[in-house]
Amino acid sequence: MPAADRKKSASAASRYTEIRNAKAWRDYFIEDKYECGIALRGTEIKSVRAGKAQINDAFGRFEKGELWLYNAHIEEYSFGNIWNHDARRIRKLLLHRHQIRRIAQEIQIAGRAFIPLRMYFKGGLLKVEMAVAAGKQLFDKRETLKKKVAQREVEKALKRHRR
Repeated sequence: MPAADRKKSASAASRYTEIRNAKAWRDYFIEDKYECGIALRGTEIKSVRAGKAQINDAFGRFEKGELWLYNAHIEEYSFGNIWNHDARRIRKLLLHRHQIRRIAQEIQIAGRAFIPLRMYFKGGLLKVEMAVAAGKQLFDKRETLKKKVAQREVEKALKRHRR
């Protein structure tokens, strides 16, 4: 197989191996990131491999000494049978005990949110990058947008200057 074809197939495969939360960076100040495992059923992992998942509205919650992922939508597997999974079921996040304690303190005491940033495969296992985050106010979002526009204008000016 030629190198160009391998690049195309690798980029096509990687396109579906990572699912991103588009709202996370816009709506939150990201503080700490954690790589979590997630407890899934067989048909769920097949749906994620097919790119049929979204985590834009998902969030983590601490209950009974464990962390749980709510509102992550993993579409039912199209070739599944009567034991197919529920699309919005609650899924357990897998972390070390000391990490769970630290996150629980941040969530309960400091009033932070625990949100997913992305879902990706690492060595055949599905991982979820979760973050402890503080919510942005409307004026914070406007400020971020202004900075982004200014950065784009600077890059355009530099690009014109290089020609």
